[in-house]
Amino acid sequence: MADLERRIAQARAEQPADLVLRGGRVLDLVTGELLEGDVAICGDTVVGTCDFYEGRETLDVTGLILVPGFIDTHLHIESSLVTPLEFDRCVLPRGVTTAICDPHEIANVIGAEGIRYFQRASALTLMDIKVQLSSCVPSSHMETAGARLGADDLAGLMGHASGLGLAEFMNYPGVLSRDPDVMAKLALFAGGHVDGHCPLLSGRDLNAYVAAGIRTEHEATSAREAKEKLQKGMRVLIREGSVSKDLHALQPLLTERTAPYMCLCTDDRNPLDIAEHGHLDYMIRELIRFGTPPLAAYRAASLSAAEAFGLKDRGLIAPGLRADIVAVDSLEGCHAKHVICGGQVVDDAAFSARGSIAPVGRASVKAPTVAAQDFRARANKTETDVIGIRPGQILTDHLHETIEVVDGDKPPDPARDLARIAVIERHGINGNIATGFVRGFGMQAGAISATVCHDHHNIVCVGIGYDDMALAANRLAEIEGGFVVASGGRILAELPLPVAGLMSLEPFEVVRDSLMDLRAAARSLGVVLEEPFLQLAFLALPVIPALKITDRGLVDVTRFEIIS
Repeated sequence: MADLERRIAQARAEQPADLVLRGGRVLDLVTGELLEGDVAICGDTVVGTCDFYEGRETLDVTGLILVPGFIDTHLHIESSLVTPLEFDRCVLPRGVTTAICDPHEIANVIGAEGIRYFQRASALTLMDIKVQLSSCVPSSHMETAGARLGADDLAGLMGHASGLGLAEFMNYPGVLSRDPDVMAKLALFAGGHVDGHCPLLSGRDLNAYVAAGIRTEHEATSAREAKEKLQKGMRVLIREGSVSKDLHALQPLLTERTAPYMCLCTDDRNPLDIAEHGHLDYMIRELIRFGTPPLAAYRAASLSAAEAFGLKDRGLIAPGLRADIVAVDSLEGCHAKHVICGGQVVDDAAFSARGSIAPVGRASVKAPTVAAQDFRARANKTETDVIGIRPGQILTDHLHETIEVVDGDKPPDPARDLARIAVIERHGINGNIATGFVRGFGMQAGAISATVCHDHHNIVCVGIGYDDMALAANRLAEIEGGFVVASGGRILAELPLPVAGLMSLEPFEVVRDSLMDLRAAARSLGVVLEEPFLQLAFLALPVIPALKITDRGLVDVTRFEIIS
């Protein structure tokens, strides 16, 4: 009652506001107008706009435009390769005040403990981290993950203050076939929010998927696909990650008419890309640069996102709503000069005042020691399935090549851009090793290996030399997971990720610099991909068409079966 009375008193200027932003103009996402006047804040809530206020503290934002804080509607913080608290420090100063995350990366390694870790972290971060409950652990029956979460497990995680609903339902074949485990999870969240994940799904199958109560979609990669999904009531989340880059394809669809039903997300974006380009701020700049009306871009970044996820307390700079505000240089520039999150000015002192949380998932790499001969592709026929990379997408092509058998092995052929790819089970369950071929790296020598391997996060390795592949894969166990580049019998670069083999314990600046070294090392092997490490990780995700590989073998995703 006292807080309520304070808000009313400060709104009427009977008391000084706790914080006043003076000199800027407010972008009204309802009318599109730029509003003059102060913004008064009481605690974590905006209480006054379009008027003059006195404040206990005043922040001069003269010449700047005030926009609502940005909302990333779908991401995996683990893919930033840093802990939630470091992610907070990395992207909040860029204006991302709310992050709706799915911790299914860590959940696939250590199960419910990983989700609880994110729930605990959400209570400490300055930004508001919403923790969705991971729906597909594992993502399918065609991989070996470190954990399995059923409906009963998810029920025990419900009710946390950070929760919004059920995270991306990747097993869309399970929805369509009415798999009992899938049905139990959907029933558990009936009437609540369920995120979607249905690449290339259309027609009656899409109708059925949406009829199951699934409300959002971030896997649309063409305007035509996205339009059909909008027409069937889904909220389309435009994604621009480090690998999955759909912004340019979907940008023509984002107008002032469609903006209420479209949002922005990053899904998977690492600190190097954030440093070089940005986060949601980069997406806003790019959209406007390609012709999207600024009002549509900023609506998608905040108000539309808030409404899509039922966050009624944010999305506008208006009395009674959460004080998440970004002061930018211009609508087109979208460079944050000041950020206020929950009424708190974001600065070094605010980050220093946060609490800490102990890491989880240490010593999680329990893979067998491998030797060069483990990477041989034992075969007696020349016809070969090959994974074809599409740069900038996580969709792949199912290619067919003729590869001659030499001494019982089909060796890599760098002249034809045919590299060996292998997945090694690393959770200590069965020691599976599967091999195949991939085209698109341009690799001429050496090997790259990682424990970031969606979503089961086994060891994935691509290379030309078997000795280097063994060296890189075995090194991962020694550093508790991460990324390794090897060539000529030596390690060229590495990044340890000891938190479940997914996240570093170092500041994001250290991770950023290590990624620069890794990228340079990869280029020295002939790699032509801009982001080879996350591109490699997605080659093992068996719910994204068309051909992928897990520890159990090559997966024909279109038919949703392992190729014998």
